[in-house]
Amino acid sequence: MDIDINPSDKPDLEVRSWLEQLGPGLITGAADDDPSGIATYSQAGAQFGFNMLWTVIITYPLMVAIQVVSARLGRVSGHGLATNIRRHYPAWLLYGSVFLLLVANTINIAADLTAMGAAVNLVIGGPTRIYTLVLGVSSVLLQVFIPYRSYVRVLKWLTLALFAYVGTVFVVEIPWQTVIVRTFSPHLSWKSEYVTTVVALLGTTISPYLFFWQASQEVEEMRAETGQRALKNAPGQGPASLRRIRMDTWIGMGISNLVAFFIILTTAATLNAHGVTDIQTSSQAALALKPIAGKFAFLLFSLGIVGTGLLALPVLAGSAAYAMAGTFNWRNSLALKPQLAKRFYGIVVLSTLIGLAMGFTSIDPVKALYWSAVINGVVSVPIMALMMFMAVNPKIMGSFVISRRLSVAGWTATGAMALAALAMFWFMLAPTSR
Repeated sequence: MDIDINPSDKPDLEVRSWLEQLGPGLITGAADDDPSGIATYSQAGAQFGFNMLWTVIITYPLMVAIQVVSARLGRVSGHGLATNIRRHYPAWLLYGSVFLLLVANTINIAADLTAMGAAVNLVIGGPTRIYTLVLGVSSVLLQVFIPYRSYVRVLKWLTLALFAYVGTVFVVEIPWQTVIVRTFSPHLSWKSEYVTTVVALLGTTISPYLFFWQASQEVEEMRAETGQRALKNAPGQGPASLRRIRMDTWIGMGISNLVAFFIILTTAATLNAHGVTDIQTSSQAALALKPIAGKFAFLLFSLGIVGTGLLALPVLAGSAAYAMAGTFNWRNSLALKPQLAKRFYGIVVLSTLIGLAMGFTSIDPVKALYWSAVINGVVSVPIMALMMFMAVNPKIMGSFVISRRLSVAGWTATGAMALAALAMFWFMLAPTSR
């Protein structure tokens, strides 16, 4: 059947440079390497050395698959995930998922802000809590008062902070032959510590807030481009838009996983090699590097924590706001002025401030981060399953239902997360059953 293409349906995407086309996927992937993620990767490298590098190879295609599905849902339907769930599924499922997302995101914000403040303290000394407060308030002000198009450009440049972790490899000695062997032929173990770390790495890499963020950012990008419409209503825009989504997501997730690989590699070659195997936070990882890898590696690692934190905070707070706005049908867009989307921006501010306040309490940030990972691991599975069902639903996707190949990849990622959640519960309950 021929498709009638209106002139306004023909985007200018083909003539835009590949760099200009990078956006939601790049930022989403980079935000995945937040300070709490850095702590998880550092612990994996410190505790198990090069025998955890294989996980990054495995998670890359799984992460790409589920994020492509998320992006396509937003771009094809013209709505974020929460709005689509509200329109097509029971309310209790939506409310439960969004509530758990809010809890996990707020705890994650608290952990990231605490790590960022500690990282600044490591570099220049001074009051950690003041640094944490300044960073948290600055993040809120940037999200609320900087126009969307300008803010997205800022976030794109912040992704360069990730390359601090690539840079550390050039200032430490790496046994590359051993790295290659252990990456593709690791020493695997069924001990609880090893399996729990694999579960933590999978949960850190594939998190619900990334799904909500990328889908909503595709909607934002659509609204920001003149003449762009939801693909199910403007199929002529489909080929170029879906091509951009694939490229953007493959590159964004590739950078995310590359950085994760280098963090594990750096900590394995330095900390693990010198018997430092217990790392609880990203700041501890940076501090432990100093006497082993030198001051420059320590400085790069520390500054990377601050840069990635500034990138991750708006994604965490923004995804919470998009989820709440979609749930209750509020006006929502970072392109809107605050007075036109008060409740949307209210969630951005509130989630960040609550996370900031948690950092000033006696709550153990390591335990808080652990429970955040538990919640993320649990809530990911039903949300991913819902996404897969929505992605093959013609009422939502029109003629752009996903291919069988992408469906298999998406369900594989969902199955992997389900197994990870089951393994996590098994090792949580196993001690009590002995």
